[in-house]
Amino acid sequence: MQVSSALGQGDTLSEISNITVARTASIHRTTGETDVQVNLNLDGTGKCTAATGIPFLDHMLHQIASHGLIDLDVQATGDLEIDDHHTNEDVGITLGQALHKALGDRKGIIRFGNFLAPLDEALIQVVLDFSGRPHLSYGLQIPTQRVGTYDTQLVREFFVAIVNHSQMTLHIRQLDGINSHHIIEATFKAFARAMRMAVEVDPRRAGAIPSSKGVL
Repeated sequence: MQVSSALGQGDTLSEISNITVARTASIHRTTGETDVQVNLNLDGTGKCTAATGIPFLDHMLHQIASHGLIDLDVQATGDLEIDDHHTNEDVGITLGQALHKALGDRKGIIRFGNFLAPLDEALIQVVLDFSGRPHLSYGLQIPTQRVGTYDTQLVREFFVAIVNHSQMTLHIRQLDGINSHHIIEATFKAFARAMRMAVEVDPRRAGAIPSSKGVL
């Protein structure tokens, strides 16, 4: 993270907490299979533009932006004539890289997030930690192979990609649910709210690394 103003001698804690920090990132990732551009602002208002060629994934990206209060623009083209796998995964990779870049050294953030999201009969818990140690514990039991044309196996692949490239620890638990759409959408909403909690700036930390080790 880059601080837009420097501290001078005699600055107070209140002045420190008012420092403007630019937490934005723009990542362009191109492979032989996909071309993905992600722009994000962690301190946004929930604006989202998503055009991946996968309508259900676009819908889930809107959940991340809206409930995470992240401004998000995702543009992707890929080999959808084969299937959605490469584009779905590479959007997750690029979004993870953008999160990692926007968080910088992670000074001052709350770091941990935990949220329970209901959607009708579905109830999903997401707990995460921007720990610098990638780990995914995935507990969804999605009853159908597809929601519309979207392969529900790709939900896990999307979160694997985000975890590995944002360097977060992520636990997803399904407490209830029988409708595949409800289960997946509640997961993305819970993820967004947990992430919003974790990336918030803690004024009591005054810009310090949120770890007893002094580094993440």
